[in-house]
Amino acid sequence: MSRILAIEAATEACSVALIIGDEVRERFEIAPRRHVALLLPFVETLLAEAGTGLTQLDAIAFGRGPGSFTGLRIAAGMTQGMAFGADLPVIPVSTLAALAQGAVHEQGGTQVLAALDARMQEVYWGAFIADSDGLVQAQGEERVCVPAQVDVPQPGDWIGTGSGWDTYGEVLAARCALAEPAIRYNRQPHAADVARLAAGMFAQGGALPPEQAIPVYLRDNVADKPKPRA
Repeated sequence: MSRILAIEAATEACSVALIIGDEVRERFEIAPRRHVALLLPFVETLLAEAGTGLTQLDAIAFGRGPGSFTGLRIAAGMTQGMAFGADLPVIPVSTLAALAQGAVHEQGGTQVLAALDARMQEVYWGAFIADSDGLVQAQGEERVCVPAQVDVPQPGDWIGTGSGWDTYGEVLAARCALAEPAIRYNRQPHAADVARLAAGMFAQGGALPPEQAIPVYLRDNVADKPKPRA
């Protein structure tokens, strides 16, 4: 029975979850620019409710991205600090996979097209299919691109979820041949789904040393680099 703490801060929502066996507890709030203030109290509350401490856990998981650069750095830094302090391994989990896992867990279906609004008229994009254990697996590479150029999936009963669909739903639906009822609007990634995926990864030996708590941004050109002086 694994005991894993999970942190997700890649979007304007922030959340922390604790999974012990099949039981998942979560604290979740949509709170732009308040991640730093909320995450640690969430951790303390969940551990206190479960009557456990960091050193009694098996690992700490985090949403490794893609998503907000600031949010990803906060989640990775907090995970790494706690893992070093408690001598625990870490489990980086794709934020897009967590988004897809949420759609499978809450709304059913097994084939999910996860999209996050990446700003700059682009989306973070990934296709996922749930396995026999109900845990999503990536189909191909995650990428960042303009909505009209997302990878088109093979025919199937796909559903779309995430803020990318909220912003660019018409373009994405046309590109992927999805009807309106197949789109799940107003969905954010949750730490509870990071925890569920992390538990599966932990069982398969997917835990890493704390120094490998590294964000995955997908995009490098977030800000213009200063030009060298002549």
